[in-house]
Amino acid sequence: MVKKNPVTVKGKDVSTQEYTRALSEIRRRIREAQMQAVMAANKELLKLYWHIGQMLSIQQEVNGWGSASIEKLADDIQKSFPGMAGFSRRNIFRMQAFFLAYGKVPQLVAQSADLPIFHIPWGHNAVILEKLKNTEERLWYAQRAIEDGWSRSLLESSIKSALHKREGRAVTNFVRTLPVPHSEAVQQSLKDPYVFDFLTLRDDYAERDVEHGLVNNIQKCLLELGKGFAFIGRQQHIVVSNKDYYIDLLFYHYKLRCFVVVELKATEFDPRDTGQLNFYIAAVDKQIRSPHDNPTIGILLCKTKDNLTVEYALHNISSPIGVAEYETALFEKLPKNFKSSLPTVEEIEEELEKHEPDA
Repeated sequence: MVKKNPVTVKGKDVSTQEYTRALSEIRRRIREAQMQAVMAANKELLKLYWHIGQMLSIQQEVNGWGSASIEKLADDIQKSFPGMAGFSRRNIFRMQAFFLAYGKVPQLVAQSADLPIFHIPWGHNAVILEKLKNTEERLWYAQRAIEDGWSRSLLESSIKSALHKREGRAVTNFVRTLPVPHSEAVQQSLKDPYVFDFLTLRDDYAERDVEHGLVNNIQKCLLELGKGFAFIGRQQHIVVSNKDYYIDLLFYHYKLRCFVVVELKATEFDPRDTGQLNFYIAAVDKQIRSPHDNPTIGILLCKTKDNLTVEYALHNISSPIGVAEYETALFEKLPKNFKSSLPTVEEIEEELEKHEPDA
């Protein structure tokens, strides 16, 4: 056994292992305390904004305050607290909107301290207030922002792509092929459709174009797939009976503790594709999956699908498979007037001949 050199502190030797362990523990506690302090301060700030919004709403209802009164109040607050951020006219009006969005719902007021809106930054709340009108949707996105640690930009992106309408909507056979509650968790981890708007493809794109684009933008791809997905490889090589096969994309989901086989299709869903995916799932289960992993799941991503056809195709398949559509950005076709203005091959050759040197 190799003995580690001790750490010397003012001439006295201290065990390196003990010192490192103590330093690591102190650092962890400091970070936890810092995070708790930030969260506590954020919650108190949001309570303040809530109460200011409540006061403004009461004054508006009881004493008929209008926009001019609120604007004057904002100016006077800034004069009273020079240099303090957060009390601009726009933000004061936003505080009132913050209270009105939730303060008029009795059930929410009763549990206001526990609402997710008090556990996310004010900037996140501003985005939710601006982009969403439905209270349930606002609370849903606030809760997801907490669970997945979304940045403000990721929150905006999730709202823009209507994540709440897509999550858990893929057509699957998980209820029949996976145990409860694992089947429910796996179902919620899939979306339909997937929005790969960071890919710009032509109308006649091929499967390799989608695959190439996703791998080249793997970070954005993982964000769209959702929290928990880890990329293993592209064109993952497997051998069965001395024949070579290649899986389009292979992932591991560390929350679900299982491998995820993803097959890409640039066409409408074809029932025959489920047989190929079923084969790949079996190969991963036999050759790659460890005894501690949950059963491998498969995701078939296609350009379009008919849900009833998918249900029939999955009916007697014992491997857990989900089928979903995906969307990408497409190159706009050339306008007719622009296309007609392009020179022909003959015109280009004729122009080149004009500039050729004499023999």
